[in-house]
Amino acid sequence: MALYPLFRPFAFALDAERAHRWTIATLKALPAGRPAELDPALAVTVAGLNFPNPVGLAAGFDKDAEVWRQMLGFGFGFVEVGTLTPQPQQGNPKPRLFRLAADEAVINRMGFNNQGQAAAALRLAKRDRNAGIVGINLGANKDSADRIADYAAGVRAMRGLADYLTINISSPNTPGLRALQDKGALDELLAAVIEARGAGPPLFLKVAPDLQPADVDDIARAAIDRGMDALIVANTTLSRPMLSSPHREEAGGLSGAPLKALALQRLRDFRAATGGQLPLIAAGGIASGADAWARIKAGASLVQLYSALVYRGPSLARRINRELKDLLARAGFATVAEAVGTAA
Repeated sequence: MALYPLFRPFAFALDAERAHRWTIATLKALPAGRPAELDPALAVTVAGLNFPNPVGLAAGFDKDAEVWRQMLGFGFGFVEVGTLTPQPQQGNPKPRLFRLAADEAVINRMGFNNQGQAAAALRLAKRDRNAGIVGINLGANKDSADRIADYAAGVRAMRGLADYLTINISSPNTPGLRALQDKGALDELLAAVIEARGAGPPLFLKVAPDLQPADVDDIARAAIDRGMDALIVANTTLSRPMLSSPHREEAGGLSGAPLKALALQRLRDFRAATGGQLPLIAAGGIASGADAWARIKAGASLVQLYSALVYRGPSLARRINRELKDLLARAGFATVAEAVGTAA
């Protein structure tokens, strides 16, 4: 959208969360554009799904599955909606979303605010499954007495509506959620969601960047042993690299440009730990074709972005795909698949 530089000052004049809701409302009023066409150089197959290009929209933007059609029309190869919890919840107190413009970053402590899986299911049940790949990101309610049961219930409720399901245990904004990444809890969780999935769609696991080497090894082994279909590396970070924006001390998960180096390193760690046995999807600090190219060479078959849209606008997916295609040709690769992991 070439007009984005004109809209951005208006959006930035609003509180970040209000601007996001305004953006969703505006997109809902727009007709859906044409989904990305399959490009032989950029097309990737992961978990039996044929992605027209490797650039996806990460969860968090379209929390309630309201504008997935419109976002596919901006050139994304796939869209991940959510995070959706079994019951609706308000999330954490406001303010809870902060732009760090000088750092091209965002801090959020949203807390899985969403209308619940039933409301999203009504919208997703009407979608044309030929219009593009849509994944559903699942979470647990904050006050749940049994979070593993929440994830299993989410899988059962949404398995018929998704091209893939993501088990999100990596948000830092629901107290205790990341404890499900611990070895014993994770194995129990994966067993439960795989049983709930049955003959349903592929299951992906989204992990945090704030992990120790032993954590990486344990998660990789559990995911492989339990037959998960891919890992998404990684969610927001609680760490704070050098930041210059006024909101740098706010609590919550940091995303955007400052996450780039940490997310890339964690991707390399998971590539080494999995030995290429499990597809990897890279997220965190991706804002250009060069960023996406670095993740692909480090082992990612697909990439996801969200925070960069705030600063660079909805034309970013198409721009990254153009740049990726040029980088592929310059490096002598005919397809993205050929380049995956070549720097690992």
